[in-house]
Amino acid sequence: MKSKSLIYTVLAGVLCLTNACTKLDENAYDVIIADDFYNNKTEVLSAVLRPYTHANAWVSPSGQDGWWRLAELSGDQLAWPTKGRHGEDGGKWKRLHYHTWTVDEDGINRAWVLMYWGMGLCNSPIENLESQSITKMGITETEKQSYIAELKLLRAFHYLKLMDLFGNIPVVTKIGEPAKPETLSRKEVFEFIEREIKENIEKAPKLSRAMMGRMSQAGGYAMLTELYLNAEAWTGTPRWDDCIAAANKLISGEAGSQNGTMALDPNITDQFVPTNDLSKEAIFSVAYNYTIANFEPSWPSEFYHFKQQEIYGGGRNGNDGIVVIPGVYTTFKDADLRKKEWLLQGKMVKFSDGKTPVLASEEYKDEQLEFVDYIRKAKSGSTVSTMSEGEENSGVRFNKYKLGNQVAGPGGVPAINVNYNNTDWNIYRLTWIYFAKAEAIMRKNGGVANAEAVQLVNDSKKRAFTDAEWAANAYTTSTLTMDELLAERGREFIFEGFRRDDLIRFGKFATGSWWDHTPTNANKALYPIPQQQRNLNVNLSQNPGYN
Repeated sequence: MKSKSLIYTVLAGVLCLTNACTKLDENAYDVIIADDFYNNKTEVLSAVLRPYTHANAWVSPSGQDGWWRLAELSGDQLAWPTKGRHGEDGGKWKRLHYHTWTVDEDGINRAWVLMYWGMGLCNSPIENLESQSITKMGITETEKQSYIAELKLLRAFHYLKLMDLFGNIPVVTKIGEPAKPETLSRKEVFEFIEREIKENIEKAPKLSRAMMGRMSQAGGYAMLTELYLNAEAWTGTPRWDDCIAAANKLISGEAGSQNGTMALDPNITDQFVPTNDLSKEAIFSVAYNYTIANFEPSWPSEFYHFKQQEIYGGGRNGNDGIVVIPGVYTTFKDADLRKKEWLLQGKMVKFSDGKTPVLASEEYKDEQLEFVDYIRKAKSGSTVSTMSEGEENSGVRFNKYKLGNQVAGPGGVPAINVNYNNTDWNIYRLTWIYFAKAEAIMRKNGGVANAEAVQLVNDSKKRAFTDAEWAANAYTTSTLTMDELLAERGREFIFEGFRRDDLIRFGKFATGSWWDHTPTNANKALYPIPQQQRNLNVNLSQNPGYN
């Protein structure tokens, strides 16, 4: 059971005050006059935590158009195909898959709005903390500076992800100033983010149990690792040594840990279960605690079938939306434990007894639901496989994160999970840092792995194989090529939001072909600045290739 810490008590209040945070058609963004707020430490902490609840909407698969959807559904692993009468949605998912999005794309505009809104939710408490008296707020000067540093790191995180998607963007650090900011080059934005992190990282708290779900020194070094890993793609200048140095801060444990000493978890499930707040490798996450704060994971709506609750013994279903692209499933060897633990394939049975078939509800109504590694209208005998030709059972499914179960399994095993619906969503975890360091080492070495790079990847990968199978699956300096590193990144970080960046960094995003996708133009490595935003702000320049 997650501890009933102050963060969750305050979080519950924040959610009650701000449950309209994702209604983008509202004009008032839950404004509270600063003079009538910040009257005690609890009110201060509520303001500090406010951007975190909002971040759930855009950084994770939340059922909304945010960074995650744009980062994953344009890649070579996941798609949201039309399945019978469901999922056409005006063709938005097809345009992401085909890279045929336009400047008028509503989903891209909504992502922009959500992310900039979140940035504003950082700017507001920064300004107020800087201007309010510590006596009035009931906090110490040390606490004040710590909160400001935390919020500036979180603001840098917003800008990092905005820069990731859009490249050339405006940077605003004061609410409403300027009213119509000008576009900065991606290099200038990169430099702002780097400077903001470096100036505040040592002022922020180290990662600890008390900082769970919040930005800390560890989150700052994870951001620097990501920034430098992608520096060549984002600015034209490689920063491999800086990437390695930032990664070492986390691997050494210098930036703190959520639980004990920072370390890789011993198995492949610890990071994705309802008690993943106990993970030793968690660095920065969206922290959920439905038990205390009534704040639940949002991702079931993206991934779950209409009858999913029968499969895992819970109370939540989904929109039968995102699936694994055909063929990705077979890139996992049968001996790879991730294939069974993280992916859902085959005939589905009820969790409660492990044998009663789960019955489908659409094309296969009253027949056993079976998730298959193809997307086509098999019911009518069709062999056409495209984004338009799916059925309700089409595609292997997400099973990486577990909600837990509300009913007991066969014979009472497993028992009802008292932490049901409390699973945190990892934004950064130590495994990703290991892979980033390994890649930086290889790129410094002309794309060739040395013993250290191999060890870093093997330390992560070996958890996915039994002792008997490991020797045949361990990498060596000759087998860990750059292409194999990209493939292994795909297997390890599937669903986690990094695939688009990986493809861009490895030169595959515009040139690659996968399933129903053919090569596109190099300019698609950036999304367009939404035309709706350019209509509001004449100082926003459009990205190349979209005029």
